[in-house]
This record gives sequence, structure tokens and C-alpha cells, in this order.
Amino acid sequence: MPQTLIVETAPLTLGQSDLLVIYAAEGQAPGGVGGTVWTSAGLDWQAVLDGTGFKGKPGQALDFIAPSNVPARRMMVLGSGKPNGVDLTAWTDRGGSLMGKISGLKAETVSVVLDGADASPAAVAELAAGLRLRHYKFDKYKSQAADENGPATLKIVLHIADPAAAQAAIADRGAVAEGTLLARDLINEPANVLGPVEFAGIAGNLAEFGVEVETLMPEDLEKLGMRSLLAVARGSVRPARLVVMRWNGGAAGAQPVAFVGKGVVFDTGGISIKPAGSMEDMKGDMGGAAAVTGLMQALARRKARVNAVGVIGLVENMPDGDAARPGDIVRAMSGTTIEIVNTDAEGRLVLADALWYTQDRFKPRFMVNLATLTGAISVALGNDHAGLFSNNDELASRLLAAGLAVNEKLWRMPMGPAYDKLIESRFADIKNSAGRPASSITAAHFLSRFVNGVPWAHLDIAGTAFGAPATETNAGWAPGFGVALLDRLVRDNYEA
Repeated sequence: MPQTLIVETAPLTLGQSDLLVIYAAEGQAPGGVGGTVWTSAGLDWQAVLDGTGFKGKPGQALDFIAPSNVPARRMMVLGSGKPNGVDLTAWTDRGGSLMGKISGLKAETVSVVLDGADASPAAVAELAAGLRLRHYKFDKYKSQAADENGPATLKIVLHIADPAAAQAAIADRGAVAEGTLLARDLINEPANVLGPVEFAGIAGNLAEFGVEVETLMPEDLEKLGMRSLLAVARGSVRPARLVVMRWNGGAAGAQPVAFVGKGVVFDTGGISIKPAGSMEDMKGDMGGAAAVTGLMQALARRKARVNAVGVIGLVENMPDGDAARPGDIVRAMSGTTIEIVNTDAEGRLVLADALWYTQDRFKPRFMVNLATLTGAISVALGNDHAGLFSNNDELASRLLAAGLAVNEKLWRMPMGPAYDKLIESRFADIKNSAGRPASSITAAHFLSRFVNGVPWAHLDIAGTAFGAPATETNAGWAPGFGVALLDRLVRDNYEA
């Protein structure tokens, strides 16, 4: 059974625990309650520094058996870095680092002293989120989990001056963290378990949080004229789904904000089949849909004061005898004809109909779509930034600021008429690929043909949705990129 993590707040009065954690900034001895504990233990701080090389830098730790007069079996001093100017994302990393250090100690109860001047409720909430994010593991298919002999429950108590305020902030931030973990779960699931039907079922579970969920079947999509999306699904025995999620937390009738996700549960490339190397990673080609689903759960769980719509197109791209061929021409819901020159440029075919449907039905204030769309964006930006393309400077600026605030960073890419011309087709209105040059940009221009003038942004998350290097808050394969970013966009700009 996976370990259960409990994070609570309490006053600065310490009780007995397996592990007591205190912090020390660079060049400073532990202060406050932590300093009192250290002094009462009779330990010489300078002697410890001289003997260990501990300087209080982030990531540094002193771990030792606690003296008899300390209310814990073990004691740990962690470096908190510079004494001033620590931003909230540093607190998130601090929580992840702490979890990484205590996870192998087999402690059942941990007391953490947080009584510094910068330990605001928001900061403590970020530390708690970091603990939860780093604690996450996807090991449900392992016959024996690596930590099977550890305690069934890990209880971490954060001792702070104002526990009630911190607990409220933790609950609010925790809703977003849980949305991120839902996105991770969806991306990590193997494709033989998570197909379009199963994904739609998980999205349907959001009804328990008050989200209105509607699932469109293939016959519904056919009636709507979504032949671009359906063309991708033709080669698979698993039928397509389009799921609409609505959170109505704003004023009745107020214009919603909208998020659209690419949900290709597995991508072989279709007839334009991919090379075998790393094709197993293509179970993550629904990272955009996972992020939108996690976001909608987060907005509902924290009772966001906004009307929001999430739309995800769910398909599998396979190469059977009925699959779409290079050279086929399909008519999208908008009426635009598309020449399919490459069946491995399938995500934009899904999004073309999903975007048009969203703007046509909901008339949103803006649309943001997320997609693991092009390998080229990883060549350009690596794993540190996702690509941002937009027809609206205000929306783009707000997204960039939100990304910096939550450490899910974006980099704005160019768009312009010269790139748009490259997707013109000899035989149809447009073609779904313009080849390798500027391929992330031409993919964005393809999508822009289906937004009908609505303020729109496209986030190409192919380099950030899965396979990125481990961080303080994510030791696994899929970080759940996009949930915290879009929640911050809404929180800072669009809530009543």
C-alpha cells in the first residue's frame, strides 16, 4: 500500500516526534524556537560548523541522534539559504528538499519549526505543497514498492506562530497541488490502461467536486462535423471522446475562460509511423488534456470565483487499414479543408475541432490550449521552458508572469505572415505540416486558423510535460506541468 502523508500545523510548543527539523540561514545560527532547542541541547554551533562544513546553504543538512533533552529521536538542521529575499517558489523547493531528506529515515512523525520572520502563511503553504509534490510516487504496478518496509503513515507537523492562517493557506494551495498530482497520474498511466474512454471516465469523476461534465461520443462528433479530430481516431479500435468540463464559480451568465487540451492517449505517428526509439514515451502525448483536467479539479476544489470551461479531445493515433493516409483531405468543423501531409502531425488536427467548438459554443474571454505538439520546441527550449504562442499581448504577458510566479516557465515565440504562408496547401485550404523549418511556429499558425479572433494562447509543452530532469518537487517522469501555471493565471487576473 502507498504511504499516506499527513501535513498539519501546530503552535510553536513542541511535542515528542521521531525527527525534529530546524533551519539555519547562511552565516547564522538557528534562531527562535530552533535556536532555543539547539542551545538547550548544549551543542556548540561554531564547533559543528568547523567540523562539518555546514554553511546554511540550500540543500545542506546536518543529521544526528538528538540529545536526551530534545523531544525527538533524531534532529536535523537544514540550510535555508540567504536570510532575506526568499521568494515563494524557493519555499516550494524547500518542502521538496525536506521530503527528499526524510523519506529514507523511516520516521513516522516529524516536527518542523518554522518561526522565522519570512514564514508567512503563504510561504508555509508552499512548503507543504513541496512536501506533497515530492512525496508523490507512481509505483502502483510494481510488485514490491521500494519503501514497502517503511511506515504506513508519515505525519509532518509544521510548528508556526499562526497555525490557523497557515492551515487555511495550505488547504487553498493544496487544491492546486492535488490537481498537479492528478495530471501526473494521468500522464504516467500506460496506454493499455488509459484509453479515450477511460480518460473520459476519470474526467467524469470531477462531478464530485461540482464540475459539470459532458462527454461527446463519436456520433456526436460526426454530427458536429469534427472530421479533423475523427480522422486521427480512425486507425484505432478505441473510439474518440470529447469531454467538456464546466466550473461555474463566477456570476451567473458571466463570460467564461476556456482551456483546451490535446489528449492523444498514445501516438504511433499513424501511417507516418515514428521510429521505435523512445516510442514508449508517447503514452504522455495527452499531457495537455491531463493538465486541463487537473486544472479544472483545482479550480473546483478551491472554489475559484470564476466561470471556467475545460475541453479535451481524446483519441489514439494508430496505423491500421482504416487509418488516415498522407494526402487525405478532411473538412474540419469550421468548414476549413485540411490536407493531411503527415499523420504524425495529429495533435493539431484534434485541437482544430476542439478550439473551434469551444469558441463557437462558449464565447469565452480567452482560450489557452496546451499540447505536447512538436519535438522542435524541445530542440529550441529544452526542458526548462514551454513555448508560448499568442495572438494577444495582454494574455501572453499574464501567462509569462504566472509562469514565473509558480516556476512553470514560458518563452514567447514569434508568429507572423511569413510563417502563416508556409501552411498553405496546393489541394486544400491548409496543410497540417510545413516540414521541419520553424515547425513549432507553423504548428501554432495552423491552430490560429481555428480560434476565430478570440484572444488565444498556445502552450507547446512537449519539453516540459514528461521526461524532464528530476527537480526538488518531482522525482518522477511527469511533473504535471501547466496546472499551477493556469491556476495562477486565473487567480491573479480573472477571479471576481
